[in-house]
Amino acid sequence: MSTLKLSTLFFLCVIVAGCAQLKPFEDRRREPGTQQVYVGASRPQTPAICYNPLWNDKDDTQAIADELCRQNKAKTHAEFVKVEYFSCRLFVPAKAFYKCVDDQ
Repeated sequence: MSTLKLSTLFFLCVIVAGCAQLKPFEDRRREPGTQQVYVGASRPQTPAICYNPLWNDKDDTQAIADELCRQNKAKTHAEFVKVEYFSCRLFVPAKAFYKCVDDQ
């Protein structure tokens, strides 16, 4: 391969990676113009967190889910239910599902 092609490929990869969101996030979107707030897998009682298992571990997603349970005044902490792969975005392919429960 020529240097020009390699350079172009490198810069294309840098641009795509720069536009990608690699941090874990809640799978909840707002649909414009509707009353329905929750579009996506996440609900106040059952948060769903999209993450990349190469860079983030279950402790990161657990902390986000715990915070979401407290913010929504659902319960006191989140309990892991399951994980699905290739159901979120390209660079953040895994989705962890939790349910909010009380301390007992």
